[in-house]
Amino acid sequence: MKTYTGLLLKKKIRGWLLLFMLFLILSGITAFPIQSELSFIMQHSAFLPEFLQQWLSIIYNEVNITSLNFPHLSYGTDWLAFAHIVIATAFIGPYIDPVKNVWVIQFGMIACIMVFPLALIAGPIRQIPFFWQLIDCSFGLIGIIPLFIIYQLTNKLETL
Repeated sequence: MKTYTGLLLKKKIRGWLLLFMLFLILSGITAFPIQSELSFIMQHSAFLPEFLQQWLSIIYNEVNITSLNFPHLSYGTDWLAFAHIVIATAFIGPYIDPVKNVWVIQFGMIACIMVFPLALIAGPIRQIPFFWQLIDCSFGLIGIIPLFIIYQLTNKLETL
């Protein structure tokens, strides 16, 4: 019975880990085509509230000006995307052996919590509107949910 329960727990843990890793990678790779993504959004922004259209218009213009005059600065967002992919690979350890690598899950939960002070401190310094800071905070909030579930399942697995 313990073996069957352990296998079910591992299957659930792996499913949640794959989902978390997928979303981490997807959220990262969206940093590669920022200019074309903003262009697409601006072409289809009629459904957005006016304040959001205005904010995205400012960002779109700033990204275009920066890309035209300082294309090398986009290399920073390339590294941001790469970092998401690298961080996602760290979760292969818990996928293989969740109990032995529970520290990676704990690291991920700490990183999710750290999103809040970064967004709420750096946001005003960089003149990011509060509503956008909350969107950034949502990544930490949404990210910690599957990690907490994985953490609880891993603790159950360890007790078997």
